[in-house]
Amino acid sequence: QIDLVESGGGSVHTGDSLRLSCSASDRTYTMAWFRQTPGKERELVSHISRSGDNTYYVDSVSGRFTISRDNTENTMHLQMNMLKPEDTAVYYCAARSKPRAWTRGPLSRAVFDYWGQGTQVTVSA
Repeated sequence: QIDLVESGGGSVHTGDSLRLSCSASDRTYTMAWFRQTPGKERELVSHISRSGDNTYYVDSVSGRFTISRDNTENTMHLQMNMLKPEDTAVYYCAARSKPRAWTRGPLSRAVFDYWGQGTQVTVSA
């Protein structure tokens, strides 16, 4: 069992920045950030390989968000810049407990074994 705890959410205005963090209780492999708004499915935002050398972003956040990780501290971060109202969502951290080959593209929720409880990000105009 791996526990994931997100932090860093909050309420900001358009154009502001936030940095989300995810702390894992044990070693993880591929990690990701997903987000979900009421009535919609949870969607992938970004994922990162264990080494941190490989990353993927959905088009809507590419160029504004940066994913990173520190394996010495079992943490992952999402730097979110130039936030927009459409970024408003609950953001979830996800992780795999076993290695997998890198996928240059989106990953489904089914790839991930463990999930955090989520942190709310609200962006107002």
